Amino acid sequence: MQTRNFLVLAALPALLAGTSALAQLNGTAVVRKTGANTVNWPTYNADLAGSRYLPLDQVNADNFKDLEIAWRFKTDMFGSRPEYKLEGTPLAVDGIVYATAGTRRAVVALNAVTGELLWSFSLHEGKRSAESPRALSGRGLSYWSDGNKRRILYTTIGYRLVSLDADTGQPDPEFGENGIVDLKKNWDQEIKDLETGEAGVHSAPAISGNTIIIGAAFREGFTPVNHNNTKGYVRAFDVRTGKRLWTFHTIPKPGEFGYDTWLNNSADVTGNAGVWTQVSIDPDLNLAYLNVESPTSDFFGGQRPGPGLFGNSLVAVDLTTGQRKWHYQLIHHEIWDLDNSSAPLLMDVTVGGKPRKVVGVPSKQGFFYVFDRATGKPVWPINEVKVMQGNVPGEWYSPTQPIPTRPVAYARNGFSENDLIDFTPELRAKAREVVKRYQLGGVYTPPIVSTKDKLGVINNWAQGGTNWPGGSFDPETGVAYVYACGACISSTGLQPGPRGMTNLDFVVGVDGQPVSMIRGPGEGAGADSPAPPPAAGGGANIPRLAVDGLPLVKPPYGAINAIDVNKGEIKWQVAHGETPDFVRNNPALKGMTIPRTGQSTYQIGTLVTKTLVIAGENQVTTTPDRPRGAMLRAYDKKTGKEMGAVFMPGPQSGSPMTYSVNGKQYVVVATSGGTSSGEYVAYTLPNTK
Repeated sequence: MQTRNFLVLAALPALLAGTSALAQLNGTAVVRKTGANTVNWPTYNADLAGSRYLPLDQVNADNFKDLEIAWRFKTDMFGSRPEYKLEGTPLAVDGIVYATAGTRRAVVALNAVTGELLWSFSLHEGKRSAESPRALSGRGLSYWSDGNKRRILYTTIGYRLVSLDADTGQPDPEFGENGIVDLKKNWDQEIKDLETGEAGVHSAPAISGNTIIIGAAFREGFTPVNHNNTKGYVRAFDVRTGKRLWTFHTIPKPGEFGYDTWLNNSADVTGNAGVWTQVSIDPDLNLAYLNVESPTSDFFGGQRPGPGLFGNSLVAVDLTTGQRKWHYQLIHHEIWDLDNSSAPLLMDVTVGGKPRKVVGVPSKQGFFYVFDRATGKPVWPINEVKVMQGNVPGEWYSPTQPIPTRPVAYARNGFSENDLIDFTPELRAKAREVVKRYQLGGVYTPPIVSTKDKLGVINNWAQGGTNWPGGSFDPETGVAYVYACGACISSTGLQPGPRGMTNLDFVVGVDGQPVSMIRGPGEGAGADSPAPPPAAGGGANIPRLAVDGLPLVKPPYGAINAIDVNKGEIKWQVAHGETPDFVRNNPALKGMTIPRTGQSTYQIGTLVTKTLVIAGENQVTTTPDRPRGAMLRAYDKKTGKEMGAVFMPGPQSGSPMTYSVNGKQYVVVATSGGTSSGEYVAYTLPNTK
């Protein structure tokens, strides 16, 4: 492992008037404290509650359309090739923006007013980076300070935890070994090959007090090579020293609570069940909220019979000890790739006239689960409802699944003929012909073995509803805002897992076609990888679900939803994103006026301010009044009415954030995708004379 460190010797300009103190470090002037009008964004989600909210209102409904680009920071140089999947949300602390960047997953510190690079840090991890299941720049960083020391902490592509001096970018010599903790070690399980052992993470660490919590993630692509994959245990470390404090076994060990929910001792030979999304923390209750993903594997669970705690569970653990305080399993024996994907939202609301401290969980299912965050008791009834049983040989099926009574599903939930495209009767008729070869049904319709008569189940499991960007929450009104994809549909059929490729009994595949291995997004894209490594996902040549080049489903293809958590009701929904060019210009729709459809993507995160909900588009479009590109849009948070939009140089790929320096508000969003490589773009209002 080779360390690469950059320290940019450039003093901050006089633009930061109001700065009360500058620390001279190796000749570099670094902001330490700023004026009273500076408002920080100190964690990935703005706070430990996951709100993605700041009560700033300099940028508002009247002037959002007037925003100008204050600075742009391209990430191409931070790795051996440009990155086209920049998912980061920066931090902003005392006039400095900190962010991940590039295929090396570098850390950069930028002047928050000008975007000037102050310092950067990255590791050269060789084969360990090239073989990582979670490559590229990741999603964010963590900041910690005790009032004297200031640290930036993050996980590398090769699954190491690094602590950096926030002022210089130098590793903290008092943390771990020369500033680094190897997360593949000291994990209550043995990783025999530290270079190729499967483990990584995209999300930012969560820090409360002196405790830092780290989750784990594994290969995307549905099918691991080995059913007995790495287990996604969650750990806490001392933020000063790197010493491990506790480990929570997301798959219980013999004698632990929940072990008996894995029949035939299958917990011993099952992997995954990591926490790959953000962890939220309530310091007052001393609880951390872990949103645990699915066990191995995504679509077949016959080798792990039983409900399988703590797979697909929300688990509240004691922040000091890691002991389970309560849990709620959102899906029993998950076989749909509906893994818990979103950061829990910690919300103080008023339910039935009484103040309540609750935790809400957006989901791929389009359900918004709400619990008392001290006890785990559902705020509104969640009923165990009988669900369809399947016939895949060797599979174990849960007879029921928990279905919330309030709020109702906020996104397409399951798939029926009512969901088919209906722009014209002819298109609807063609859609009916397409779906004759597939199984339709509710959200928990089980996967089937693919045959010539029924290729698979049409569903919106893997990328439907709300994915990793999660939601946001307005503490002033008790309203949560969540984007959901309504047209992220696919079909899932199973075929026997080819021996020599995987030891799973069944993998995703279409009858009559050879089963091949596919790669997850970004896999094999590490900066040290000369070429993508062998992939580790199951897949096949599945026919496209479309009609005359149009989506099989009717709009909205993507929508932002406002959920009043005080009442458990959906307050408003709005199609988000311009109608795509391939829809607007389709010959089958010539002469028709098509209302805005929204866009089909799973990567939209929202930002809430004093008056606005802000989110960008993930697709580029062409309109008469602007260049081809994507728009950053603002909605009235009370009504959902669009209040303005500004042009982005590329599609939104990371969730937006905001901050203020010396009384001036900035909005920053990561863009990438298509022909646009990774870039952070900062907007602010024009200077007034």
